[in-house]
Amino acid sequence: MLRWMKRVSLWGVAAAVVAGIGYGLLPKPVPADLEHISRGELRMTVNEDGKTRIKDRYLVSSPLSGQLLRVELEPGDSVIAMKTVVAQLQPDVPTNLDARTLAQAEAKFKMSDLTLQKASLTEQTAQKAMINAEKHLARIQKLRNNKAATEEDLEAAELEDSRRREEYNASKLAVDIARFEMEWSRLAMWQVQPPKGKSDTSPGNPEAGQNYEIFAPISGKVLRKLKESATPITAGTAIVEVGDPQRLEMEIDVLSSDAVQIPPQAKVIVKEWGGEQPLHGIVRVVEPAAFTKISALGVEEQRVYVIVDLIDPPEKRSTLGDAYRVEAEIILWENDNVLKIPTSALFRKGSQWATFKVVDGRARQQPVEIGHRNGLEAEVLKGLSEQDTVIVHPSDRIADGVQVSVRTETK
Repeated sequence: MLRWMKRVSLWGVAAAVVAGIGYGLLPKPVPADLEHISRGELRMTVNEDGKTRIKDRYLVSSPLSGQLLRVELEPGDSVIAMKTVVAQLQPDVPTNLDARTLAQAEAKFKMSDLTLQKASLTEQTAQKAMINAEKHLARIQKLRNNKAATEEDLEAAELEDSRRREEYNASKLAVDIARFEMEWSRLAMWQVQPPKGKSDTSPGNPEAGQNYEIFAPISGKVLRKLKESATPITAGTAIVEVGDPQRLEMEIDVLSSDAVQIPPQAKVIVKEWGGEQPLHGIVRVVEPAAFTKISALGVEEQRVYVIVDLIDPPEKRSTLGDAYRVEAEIILWENDNVLKIPTSALFRKGSQWATFKVVDGRARQQPVEIGHRNGLEAEVLKGLSEQDTVIVHPSDRIADGVQVSVRTETK
């Protein structure tokens, strides 16, 4: 009896050993990173560095030849259109010149007068367009409050209002510049033909031999001082450069292959500009001509400048200046309700895209049809449903039918 019990015990041990060996030889589930398919926002963007630039820059030049006095203004000083004196000049004595030179000066004066009239008409038209845009925005806002207009309608009305306001501001600036150009050409005539019978001895009258004051053509700040010390100059010599830092735009250079995909008035998000919150802009123009640029890797690239208008009020970007570096995200396409999948879960199977879908703990190869995609996510058109589970970063151990286990849940 004892011998029989020992024999049974040995058989039990042997069976346990065999069972242990068999269990050890069974294929173990392959650890894998899993993620659930869900709906959410998807964007296709072009991300590039750029720089800001002042829209309206003006080189203040001398309309007369003479002795320039020392320029007291410094970069950063504020100026007011037609009020702030940027430079003073002791003009040369006017001389009578030939009829041709006189005719040219008179023609330039008449042309500047016509330019001023044209700028004034443009200003009136831009003002009417701005008022209409404001009224349209007010109507859309009222409809939106009553849920009779979409968010897209309100967004489009806000963009149109912002654009029309910018056009009006630009037209007002054009009037100031045209008025300054007219004064410049009028004074230039003193150089070629002083009026006869004039006895005006008021300060600033070139004929009276007094100092002539050169005023700022626009309101803004001094950007650069091109002349500082007293020196003789000729007519047309640039003295200072002025501009309005509040009227900023961005210049972003992108690859030409990306530029052709940028839609008109595409939205732009400006990041890493130094402020706490991102800024927003609209693409005004994609320049039609490209240029060659050598990349950091020494590769020749054809790049295109994209000009972007900032739509945030100046108060939100008061510290942003001219030629400051920014990081821009140009939105090519976006949708806030897209069935999406991580691009790391996709691979090519012949001419199609495919992924590993987890069904009952096993990996199943699933063909999928992909729409828009960026570097991280892709739009799923066919092949998957919401809450399906897929394997991201599948290793070479993953194959169709392989049992898998969860390594990490990323969502």
